[in-house]
Amino acid sequence: MSEAKKAEAMAADERLNGRMARIGQKIVVLSGKGGVGKSTVSANLALALAATGAKVGLLDVDVHGPSIPRLLHLGGKTPDMSGDAMLPVPYSANLSVMSLGFLLDDKYAATIWRGPAKAGVIRQFLQDVEWGELDYLVVDCPPGTGDEPLSVLQLMGKDAVAVIVTTPQAVALDDVRRSVGFCNTMGHAMLGLVENMSGFTCPDCGTVSEIFGSGGGEALAAEAGIPFLGRIPLAQAVMASGESGEALAALPPEHPVARAFAGIVERIRMFSAGLARQNRKP
Repeated sequence: MSEAKKAEAMAADERLNGRMARIGQKIVVLSGKGGVGKSTVSANLALALAATGAKVGLLDVDVHGPSIPRLLHLGGKTPDMSGDAMLPVPYSANLSVMSLGFLLDDKYAATIWRGPAKAGVIRQFLQDVEWGELDYLVVDCPPGTGDEPLSVLQLMGKDAVAVIVTTPQAVALDDVRRSVGFCNTMGHAMLGLVENMSGFTCPDCGTVSEIFGSGGGEALAAEAGIPFLGRIPLAQAVMASGESGEALAALPPEHPVARAFAGIVERIRMFSAGLARQNRKP
């Protein structure tokens, strides 16, 4: 590598490290299984953290299917520039968002990229986006243990932690176990596991139906020795709020889903504080 290239690479690393140093807790939302509601969990987790008064960034690194702009009703938005830095799209006073979906001229065109291109754009999102001072950066990854989650964890550093999402049934749990193994192999702590779509309450009669079974996520968390963050019930209101782009904002605080997220956020804040204390020890 030429001296000029080395100097350019060093400058890029310094810029990346400088951005990351201004972020308190980096939370990477993972699942080895698709269709478990990971983007919905990411969006609502970011919203719930922001509702506590924390400054939060939400980064969507799903290159092939960026869902966050639709879930937060930000379709058609584009990031502004400040010098050579990109500014995340503001959702509220406490929440800012970045997604490849903001940068695509044709939102329905297929993104046909190999691994190096994916790693490059993820690096840009972390290195060249002016996130500013954040209490939390929540990163929504696509399913699996491939290029995107690998790049995110490597670029964010060893203090990045994972929240793993599953549904209760065995076919999901088999794949989600791989996410636990992935984090262990990468050497990243896991804040815990969320069981999504856990039980459906009939709005007419109040009967609870365990459509996907129940308790599988909690059992996997116990097996893996990681905290169980909570269950999120299956609810038509979640689909409707996501379709409208309002996410949790459309749900009253007493709604079971809103209560579930409030509990999960409280546990995450507790575990984050514990990890911060542990990292400060000599």
